[in-house]
Amino acid sequence: MSYQPVIGLEIHAQLQTNSKIFASDPVLFGQEANTLISSISLGHPGTLPYLNKKVVEFAIKMGLAIGSKIAPKQYFDRKNYFYPDLPKGYQITQDKTPICIGGSIVVHLKEGNKKMEFHHIHLEEDAGKSLHEGDNPFSFLDYNRAGTPLIEMVTEPSIHSSEEAFALVSEVRKLVRYLGICDGNMEEGSLRADVNVSIRPVGTTTLGTKVEIKNMNSLRNIQRAIEHEIVRQTKVLNEGGTLIQETRTFDAHTGTTHSMRVKETMNDYRYFPEPDLAPLEISETWLQEIKAAMPLLPWEQEQKLVKEFGLPAYDAHFLADTREMAIYFEEVAVHSKAYKSISNWLMGPVKSHLNEKNQSISDFGLSPKTLAEIVDLVESSTLTHNLAAHQLFPLAIENPAKSPAQLVEEQGWLNAQSGDELNTWVQEAIATYPDKVKEYQKGKKGLIALFIGEVMKKSKGTADPKRVNQLMSEELAKA
Repeated sequence: MSYQPVIGLEIHAQLQTNSKIFASDPVLFGQEANTLISSISLGHPGTLPYLNKKVVEFAIKMGLAIGSKIAPKQYFDRKNYFYPDLPKGYQITQDKTPICIGGSIVVHLKEGNKKMEFHHIHLEEDAGKSLHEGDNPFSFLDYNRAGTPLIEMVTEPSIHSSEEAFALVSEVRKLVRYLGICDGNMEEGSLRADVNVSIRPVGTTTLGTKVEIKNMNSLRNIQRAIEHEIVRQTKVLNEGGTLIQETRTFDAHTGTTHSMRVKETMNDYRYFPEPDLAPLEISETWLQEIKAAMPLLPWEQEQKLVKEFGLPAYDAHFLADTREMAIYFEEVAVHSKAYKSISNWLMGPVKSHLNEKNQSISDFGLSPKTLAEIVDLVESSTLTHNLAAHQLFPLAIENPAKSPAQLVEEQGWLNAQSGDELNTWVQEAIATYPDKVKEYQKGKKGLIALFIGEVMKKSKGTADPKRVNQLMSEELAKA
């Protein structure tokens, strides 16, 4: 029998606030275990949580970005379930009144664009970490992460392939980075997802038995886990077996999932309103202030690059992939009007340099003004693109205090473009191959490449091939 996969995601994003959601402990990654804690995050008797306003603002920003309705009145809930890495023994979350309701993101797939729907976004606190070292039978607990603010984005069960899931998490990661609410570093756990997978016979609408795969922190592994689970579930049903609702873990080494526990039901969580936090009310005034401070979103940035700078859609999509790259482009464009050439440089030499150095555009050592000057040297035919890209560009990175014009003068590259210098090299090249000159004049016009190559050697690659071609054609006709 043929089956259709039905997939839902619960995407968790750690919010990039300075302190935790209900305490003043700092939010940092990679610190010594149990150094970012306090009596509140440890759940000591007599301590009370207090809500971090910035956390609420960040959640609202995400909701506005995907077109959610922002709930004007909310309250928090206790999720009573065994959390060995939450000292209180329960988690504070939002169950009945999530902060953001509905919303969608358009993802780009091979077969076209698709709108992916969200059910809601809610706020909650993250748990700590259980650490297991070697064969030690004991678990060690690091509470640094306990209380770190999270938004959990819950999709509708409308995803039908691993490709769609990959694309959606990619777009969410791009969006939280644009908004500045999460660094999106999946390898550090800042962004991760629980994946719910079920299958149903093609043509039916009733949902199958759902299996949850926990804590996926890699885009590729999300895709692999879904693909494995679809194959596994299909095999079970086709062999007459029965699927059970359970929680599974993914082994990245083998590419397989393994059962952790039978999936608990909502009743097992025993939700009830959090008695230590007052209800939360979002005023219309505050909501409008947050709306007014929203940055351009990725798709809005793409439209701006196309409309205001006349860039092709492909270029705009590349540049808008990160907010920092789009901003850098616009800063370069302040100093040069060669917008398409700037884009070509960013997609070519600059991208290659950043990849080689494993850097982002934020780490790039060349100022926007300097890059604009290099671009304009090529646009004005002062330098060839080859010379600018392979010699001036790396030299400018090594000498950020010097202008491109100064570097060009120091290297004597302008002399290579002068008529007298080129004429001398052309004459020398012709004198070197008298026999080839005769063959050229008898009709072997392809030999001009030999003469041009000789001039390029003499100029050490600095001469403009077009000008050399023109001069060489004229001189060979006279010879």
